[in-house]
Amino acid sequence: MISSVKAKLGEIMSRFLVVLLCVVSLAVGQIAWGKDFYRFTGGPTGGTFQLFSSSLSVFLSDQLKDMKVSNQASAGSTENLRRIEAGRAHFGVVHSGDLFLGREGRLLGDKKRYSHVFALAVLYQSAAQLVVMEGSGIKSVEDLAGKRIGIGGPGSGAAATAERFFKAIGSWDKIDRKFLGYSKAASAMRNGQLDAMWVVSGYPTRAVIELAAVKKIRLLDLHGPAEKAGFYKLYPFYQKKDIPSGTYASVKSTVSTFVDSTIWVAGKKASPKRVQQALESVYSEAGLRQLKTIVNAASYMSLENGIQGIKVPLHPGAQAFWNKKQK
Repeated sequence: MISSVKAKLGEIMSRFLVVLLCVVSLAVGQIAWGKDFYRFTGGPTGGTFQLFSSSLSVFLSDQLKDMKVSNQASAGSTENLRRIEAGRAHFGVVHSGDLFLGREGRLLGDKKRYSHVFALAVLYQSAAQLVVMEGSGIKSVEDLAGKRIGIGGPGSGAAATAERFFKAIGSWDKIDRKFLGYSKAASAMRNGQLDAMWVVSGYPTRAVIELAAVKKIRLLDLHGPAEKAGFYKLYPFYQKKDIPSGTYASVKSTVSTFVDSTIWVAGKKASPKRVQQALESVYSEAGLRQLKTIVNAASYMSLENGIQGIKVPLHPGAQAFWNKKQK
């Protein structure tokens, strides 16, 4: 009987000690790491999304001493949108198209409205590029009927943009679509197995550089057909962009196209104070200089480009920051 009571007391004491250790650990963590713990959701390992999220997480944790930002890998833009809407992350990286369509409940196969994800700033831009061989006789998008076009991998942002564009101009059902990533599409172009390849990326794009090094290429004008078809009214997050002559070997004239932006976003769990502090740190001279040494795509980032083309509401902290900078 006595041994049974002792055993019971021992079990109660063990549980108490476990709880006490957990409480002490949490308290020590708070002292060691500061008051605020934020999560930054990025992208697949090795991708630009993940490079931005990991770099910004390290930078903000270093600059804001009472704030710890941890980086999280993800599948990319739409997963980040869903994580932040659900409150499972504070910061993230999202394509402007997904951000805009998600807010309106117009994502492909997903009618939910993501109304609690807000813009902070534009990180970089990706240009739509339609590449053909110079000697192919293809000089405009109207010449692509019946042609084999590599439009990007299955489920990719490039393929989604291709579908929006070609449907808008009435050519989606007239082209022979091939779901190939950029490197495979470039290889198929070299071997004569494709007539055109579609790219949505920062430029110059490596796969196109490598193709242009061995074959003479041409970039097709995309802005003209887009504007004529009302593409920008359907998808106002896209903007006109000129790709300068000489960007690729054999491309000797400026070509007009459109770009999609990649946006730094935050959810309702991110406080206005913290968002404003984060932007002030990143958009300082030292912050931009450091980020641009780590991420090539960050060369686009500046106070002038910060919210250019954003079509969704800013986070209250971001609104305060940009209002102050634009005075």
